[in-house]
Amino acid sequence: MSTQGENLFKALADTQRRKILAMLRRSELPAGEIAGKLGLTPATVSHHLAKLKSADLVRTRREGQSRIYTLNLSVVEEALVLLTRLLHSEKETEQ
Repeated sequence: MSTQGENLFKALADTQRRKILAMLRRSELPAGEIAGKLGLTPATVSHHLAKLKSADLVRTRREGQSRIYTLNLSVVEEALVLLTRLLHSEKETEQ
């Protein structure tokens, strides 16, 4: 599996990161708002966002002094296709 794929699965393995992705699915948000909604410290959210960004699951843009995070839908869709293929190949192996 590629490094990108490994980063993707590592990023998705964490519950807090999945919660962040679910929040970003609804709307783009600044890191401070994500921290407030999840009850996490800004440093913890920053760490999680860096992992999500390294897996290319989120994008960021500057708005004044804030960074606004959005879900990178194309990578999420690619991840779903990859998971579907993995599950499909496991079923074929079992038969």
